[in-house]
Amino acid sequence: MADPQTRNAAFLFSQSACALIEAMGMMAENRRRQFENIPPYYIEEDFKGLIEKYGIHHNAALTMLDGE
Repeated sequence: MADPQTRNAAFLFSQSACALIEAMGMMAENRRRQFENIPPYYIEEDFKGLIEKYGIHHNAALTMLDGE
């Protein structure tokens, strides 16, 4: 079994992947709406919110990697 720091790093990586996948879906929806000449559904704050939602902001990442 991996040590706690390795598990935390793997979890942080998986959360980052989840945030990226969700952001890609959001971008695709905005792009679809652009082709239909309707305003984007997702705005900058929605994308920034993914960082908090998945706990991948700087302080959270450092705390997780430090194992606190």
